[in-house]
Amino acid sequence: MLAVMTTGCASTQRIPGVVQGTEGAPLSSIPGPMPAFGPFDTFSDALQAACPLILGKPHATAGRATEQNFQLRWRLSREYCAWLYYTPDRKFEMSMLAAGPLHDESRKRTCDLPSTVNDPRYAPGSLGYVFVLHNHPYDNVLSDLDIRFIVAMAAEHGVTVKTQGGLVPLSIVAFFSLSSSLENPPCDGFFQYIPATGELLRWLRDDNAWGRQVIGRVEWLDDTRYRIVRE
Repeated sequence: MLAVMTTGCASTQRIPGVVQGTEGAPLSSIPGPMPAFGPFDTFSDALQAACPLILGKPHATAGRATEQNFQLRWRLSREYCAWLYYTPDRKFEMSMLAAGPLHDESRKRTCDLPSTVNDPRYAPGSLGYVFVLHNHPYDNVLSDLDIRFIVAMAAEHGVTVKTQGGLVPLSIVAFFSLSSSLENPPCDGFFQYIPATGELLRWLRDDNAWGRQVIGRVEWLDDTRYRIVRE
């Protein structure tokens, strides 16, 4: 679950690759690029590299909801989020990660991702915003906040990004692991919502290949209300 933040401040780094705003003053933009990540020629290669990186952060996964110790793992879990963006050099890069607070409200996890990336190598406004990336501590669908956040980002940045390989639709992605291991959990899949098409997708890894399942479509009834039509 994500929420947009627009006020500025200096950031502090507590975990490698992770930035946070100071108390009461959230980030105005997220720094980029992520050290030792990319650049990548294709967004699919970038996604495959981003998934284990994000899931490998402390308490990014809680394992299976059916496991005996899941509730404890859930209480300790944390959400991380980042932008995957397209540069004037025709490469895909990932921003640093914004981290959600520890011990958040018991029923959800959030992270406050700014709407823009500050990559000092490029002029403001020259980046293409492709994917909002974040983790879900377990295999659960995208939330109402996820859906509304990426729709707001589409209104700000556009529903597609022009790349060397063609138009890429802006979307939000939530990685998850099905493993009970908290150390180096495998990337088993991700959920995706694409505002341009309304598709809600679930991707699962099977023998090193990715299988795509359409689980529903988001139909907007007006500017504020929508319904999900399940497949």
